[in-house]
Amino acid sequence: MAKKKEKKLTPARPQLGDGVEILSAGEIIETPITDTLETNYMPYAMSVIVSRALPEIDGFKPAHRKLLYTMYSMGLLKGARTKSANIVGSTMHLNPHGDAAIYDTMVRMGRSNESLLVPFVDSKGNFGKAYSRDMAYAASRYTEAKLEQVCEELFRDIDKDTVDFVPNYDGTTTEPTLLPVTFPTILANNTLGIAVGMASNICSFNLAELCSATIALMKDEQADLASILPAPDFVGGGQILYDAAEMQNVLENGRGSVRVRAVWRYDKENNCIDVTRIPPTTTVEAIMDKITELVKAGKIREISDMRDETDLNGLKLTLDLKRGQDPDRLMARLFKATPLEDSFACNFNVLIGGQPRVLGVRQVLLEWIAFRAECVRRRTYYDLQGKQKRLHLLKGLKAILLDIDKAIEIVRNTAEESEVVPNLMIGFGIDEVQAEYVAEIKLRHLNREYILKRTEEIEELEDAIADLQDILKRPARINKIIMGELSAVAKKYGQPRRCEILYDLPQEAEEDQQQEIPDYTVHLFFTRDGYFKKITPQSLRMSGEQKLKDGDELLFTCESTNAAELLFFTNHQQVYKSRAADFADTKASVLGDYVASKLGMDEGETPLYMVVTGNYTGWMLFFYQNGKCAKVPLSSYQTKLNRRKLLKAYSDKAELAAIRYLPEETELAIFTSNSRLLLAGSALIPEKATRDTAGVNVVSLKKNAKITRVTLAAGLELANPHRFRVRTLPAAGAILRQEDITEQLSM
Repeated sequence: MAKKKEKKLTPARPQLGDGVEILSAGEIIETPITDTLETNYMPYAMSVIVSRALPEIDGFKPAHRKLLYTMYSMGLLKGARTKSANIVGSTMHLNPHGDAAIYDTMVRMGRSNESLLVPFVDSKGNFGKAYSRDMAYAASRYTEAKLEQVCEELFRDIDKDTVDFVPNYDGTTTEPTLLPVTFPTILANNTLGIAVGMASNICSFNLAELCSATIALMKDEQADLASILPAPDFVGGGQILYDAAEMQNVLENGRGSVRVRAVWRYDKENNCIDVTRIPPTTTVEAIMDKITELVKAGKIREISDMRDETDLNGLKLTLDLKRGQDPDRLMARLFKATPLEDSFACNFNVLIGGQPRVLGVRQVLLEWIAFRAECVRRRTYYDLQGKQKRLHLLKGLKAILLDIDKAIEIVRNTAEESEVVPNLMIGFGIDEVQAEYVAEIKLRHLNREYILKRTEEIEELEDAIADLQDILKRPARINKIIMGELSAVAKKYGQPRRCEILYDLPQEAEEDQQQEIPDYTVHLFFTRDGYFKKITPQSLRMSGEQKLKDGDELLFTCESTNAAELLFFTNHQQVYKSRAADFADTKASVLGDYVASKLGMDEGETPLYMVVTGNYTGWMLFFYQNGKCAKVPLSSYQTKLNRRKLLKAYSDKAELAAIRYLPEETELAIFTSNSRLLLAGSALIPEKATRDTAGVNVVSLKKNAKITRVTLAAGLELANPHRFRVRTLPAAGAILRQEDITEQLSM
């Protein structure tokens, strides 16, 4: 059947009015997606990076800077508090992103929220708590705020051209691009920012230590910061577990991790633990959720009750203990399993000159010193210009001191007002600015006393101008000024450290977990379909026949202890580590726990083999259908950390034929698909250190033959076993005879 000829549809060109055609209207233009990303997405990404998410060298993001400058303009540095809603509304002249976002910013900067080590907002009312997820802050119409006294250091000399000002979004007013901070606020408070393709996470340092470190760097750029800034300091306190290598990485490269542990005390009278300080990366509710999860799973049995007793006195999480429990041992376990001990991941990504850069503490402070030096230089130049203008005017005033009567006569005899200034310029040899200043003097001030007092300033101004010019010429003097300001800030606003630094970590974290687990005799059962049972001897004696799923069968059974470690090898070449104590005691009349679900195995992953061990002695033997065997020490699966899963437990280069765990060397019987059998001592198979090794050849196979199964030779009854024994590997083995086949099939 012939196809109809397709017609290409051309969109009609719209007409404007009578006969006026809009060119290119309605046409579809193909544009590469890369061009669209470059013209649309990249400007958005840069806007988020530069104008929203990352802090600049003054320590603030645009939202914080706009809010603080608005409060400064409202007179809230010296005046009384005002309603937060009033502040939020005024800030929208600079930040049009909505009142909710502005109020969120102000809440976090408030003293009572306890988010910042150096708070900038003096808050009154319910501002919530940073350490609580559920303790919400009150609406802006109920709370009040003003600037903290330390904000004097943020705005000092801002009216002396120390920083640049730019128009706001609608051009009705101006705002500073940076604040002329007199101390490194960039490192004085925590800062978290998530941009497009990058993020920033800056930890806070003690203000006094930070100022001392900055002064030390101004004296010597290679100063040892580790001795001055030993570790961060967080507003919520806690104990910092000192790691010299990580801290050195933070100080020099701006990346690293700081481990913080909660502070607790044991109340012997009430037999409870009171947690009073927690890491800055978590909340009380998150800790309680995790502890509840552990208690429900049976991993924590020492706690009888848990309460959040936080009140006006501060944070307090109470854990009631059962009788006879050891609080130190319990807390050691909770530090491992809950956010009571957590890590603060540092990523010092800062905008320097509009460009995001990841810098270490040393480089950040050096950049801040350069920024502050420019602020001092601009302030000095501003003061110099003002004094020079004043000196110029006073010199003109001094000129009329020689003849006041002449000045009066010139003014009085001038016919027109516009000629007064030119006549004064001619009469005393002064310029227009000086003449204008003299002409504006009130008649009552045209006395010798007033003029003498004014001209006495000339010598002082000349000395001051010379001093200011010397400051501009000598960078060492600028550095001295900055160091003086830093010392004053440290003395006035410095506080003792809130975080204790633990240099020598207690060994309790590595204590033997077997002492923490109730130990008793149990019988362990593992089936082909992946079910596991742990049954006590008493329960086993009372039970009848083992209940199994239809078609399932027992692969492994042994007598062990509740503290024994279990290794489950799976079909995905992985091994899952567990303890017998992680499984509940059960009865023979139930199916047991499905191991894949219990241990959270991947989709389609099933356990093939189980090993029970207490000391990781012996070997794992992996036989592959291609005739190879990998002999790996069981100790290769032992880890210092409590890891639940290990990858590459054995090789995936060939199909697995059998897995065997040997606690000691023994003789093995290896069967092949072409009815051959060989008996070989496991000692003949060389040991390999790598878990996923491909192994060595143990069986010489003919074409299309493969290993089918492997058993212990001690369980076989062969008519003539010497026929099958080999002394070297690889070997082909011997063909099974009729009298051996019956036994072979029954095994």
